[in-house]
Amino acid sequence: MAATHDEIQAAVTEAVVAALGVDDDEVTPNATLLGDLGAESIDLLDILFRLERKLGIKIQASDLGAYVQGGIPDEEFGDEAGIVNPVGLAHLKKVMPQLNTDELAGKLEAGKVMSLFTVQNLTDMVEQRAASSVT
Repeated sequence: MAATHDEIQAAVTEAVVAALGVDDDEVTPNATLLGDLGAESIDLLDILFRLERKLGIKIQASDLGAYVQGGIPDEEFGDEAGIVNPVGLAHLKKVMPQLNTDELAGKLEAGKVMSLFTVQNLTDMVEQRAASSVT
């Protein structure tokens, strides 16, 4: 049986708190993992491992980037200067709806996209993965 939205949200909060040593009241839906909560790459691996143990859903670090980029090749996601182009921004708006893509147009560096990834974005990704793993 698939985990409910509330169970996934609780598991994400629990994993973030345990991995980062932050208070659970800091783990709000709009908190960015890398910026607001201070996660580093190794912390993301820890969070994903904890979620796998708790929910039985395998998510690798590379899956985060793939989710954010949506399978769009690098050369179609951003321009030659590494700025996310309209195709990339349109996809980001779907997976990271909190972004003001009009404001970010022509300014968002592809390498900085993950710094905008929130707790809610992670919860949505885990929910999507959980739904797709149910047979």
